[in-house]
Amino acid sequence: MVNNKKLLAWVEEVATLTKPKEIQWVDGSLEENQKLLDLMVEAGSATKLNETEKPGCYLFRSHPSDVARVEGRTYIASKKQEDAGATNNWIDSLEIKETMTKLYNGCMEGRTMYVIPFSMGPIGAPISKIGVEISDSPYVVINMRIMTRMGKVVLDQLSEDSDFIPCLHSIGSPLREGEKDVAWPCAPIESKYITHFPEERMIWSYGSGYGGNALLGKKCLALRIASAQAKDEGWMAEHMLILALTNPEGKTYYVAAAFPSACGKTNLAMMQPTIPGWSVKCVGDDIAWMRIGDDGRLYAVNPEAGFFGVAPGTSMDSNPNAMKAIQKNTIYTNVLLKDNNDVWWEEMGEDAPSHGIDWEGNEWTPASDKKGAHPNARFTAPASQCSVIDENWENPAGVPISAILFGGRRPSTIPLVNEALNWNHGVFMGSATGSETTAANIGAVGVIRRDPFAMLPFCGYNMGDYFNHWINMGEKLGDKAPKIFFVNWFRKDNSGKFIWPGFGENSRVLKYVTERIEGKNLGEETAIGILPKLGDIDVNGLGLSEATVEDLFAIDKEGWLAEITSIEEFYAKIGDRLPARLQAELDKLKDRLTDNGSCGCCGCGK
Repeated sequence: MVNNKKLLAWVEEVATLTKPKEIQWVDGSLEENQKLLDLMVEAGSATKLNETEKPGCYLFRSHPSDVARVEGRTYIASKKQEDAGATNNWIDSLEIKETMTKLYNGCMEGRTMYVIPFSMGPIGAPISKIGVEISDSPYVVINMRIMTRMGKVVLDQLSEDSDFIPCLHSIGSPLREGEKDVAWPCAPIESKYITHFPEERMIWSYGSGYGGNALLGKKCLALRIASAQAKDEGWMAEHMLILALTNPEGKTYYVAAAFPSACGKTNLAMMQPTIPGWSVKCVGDDIAWMRIGDDGRLYAVNPEAGFFGVAPGTSMDSNPNAMKAIQKNTIYTNVLLKDNNDVWWEEMGEDAPSHGIDWEGNEWTPASDKKGAHPNARFTAPASQCSVIDENWENPAGVPISAILFGGRRPSTIPLVNEALNWNHGVFMGSATGSETTAANIGAVGVIRRDPFAMLPFCGYNMGDYFNHWINMGEKLGDKAPKIFFVNWFRKDNSGKFIWPGFGENSRVLKYVTERIEGKNLGEETAIGILPKLGDIDVNGLGLSEATVEDLFAIDKEGWLAEITSIEEFYAKIGDRLPARLQAELDKLKDRLTDNGSCGCCGCGK
């Protein structure tokens, strides 16, 4: 029984506005889920996959205009533009409410309005947040069931006066009497809006059915709204994986890592180490909520219950644990359908089928001039199916973080691993993160852009204030703060070939990280940070020459000076809310790289 007054009033208000055919309160049951899947198969919007190869799995194909996050149509709505900052698309909260209310008027005609109670984080955990998404998309319902704790179990947590985050979503495609539905209904790109109201803790989304735009518990709540809550409440909501790394002696280190989308977070989170005696378990692959525990250390919780991963490039070579996890009860979106009703995608590690149906529903062969799967094709799978899920992944207290990694796709300049000189230097590293863009967002691919803390598309308030929040958290943590490192698996040689083999071999870098955590006398201070000395990272068996290894850590002075110029340009966009301590870190780096401070090679002062 629903007795939350605010929720009941809101559902009635939305129903009056959107005019759905019927209202369904989602209970999260297996039976309900199956009915929705059967409904979508019957309607032609879903394909049930081969029950022998992929039991409980289904394939969806989205509209070509609705394949990724639409950053250009994603807004932070506030009273003052400066509270959103220069890195966000700001819009006046009153103005956008008027615009979107007109769009919502009658937008669910002929469709069912689903009321989806969900929890980000384990049910009842101190850091968890409850949201309720209203949506007219059954695709959203079945994905939210995987990605969150959802349904009656969450509704039971809401007392008469409990607070929750209202999340309103519509595909923006009313089905009027006599009209025939389409496989993937959505609105034109110019009518799509994904709007966040951090001051009111509210989300409105219209026109898109794609995950990042429609599964409002994910990026919208767990990052954009949660980041604003975290600042106000004294914790951190970050675009980070969480992994557990255990050494041969049985000691476990929990590591959080922030990389931009499609830069290997899921692969690292489920990595199979190649070095004997070491193991990795996954706590989460995308988002971390972190708070300071009673002992003064930083503790992290994965607020999600599933994986929403990029399929192309995922293989038994790159991520065998992910491949095993998505063999059952998985939703596939925009991959290729083989003739035996199984799925395939590029870089899957299997030969291309001789024939199939591509992500747009067209006949496909290896000779086709288009890829069979969209570059941002996705899988949605329960985290509980991961064979290396950590036993503490749902611990309400979280796991203690010993190290934080930042990283991105950088073909040059940035070394394989670089340790921050101190917390504020680490915050500077995170603020200056740059990466080649990928297909995870609509726009140009392969362009270097600044993506601070991998949060550029996800920070729900002024980026300068966000930087300052990191500095403040460091002051609270003091000497119990995790060590901070910057990693780059993507450095290339002059021929364009990756220098570092990556994937499971990244365990060699993580081993070095744990040794630095333990205070072992490794690495040396340089102009840019603490870099490993030759021999500090075990490269035996990789076939890398000494010159190649040296190249992984070479400091290209001209490249770094160009990097500084780029960072200065980015900092200028932040404006007067840029913390003075970060400007000081940039100035010190510039000084160390010039004749004023050192040779630019090692920071020795010569």
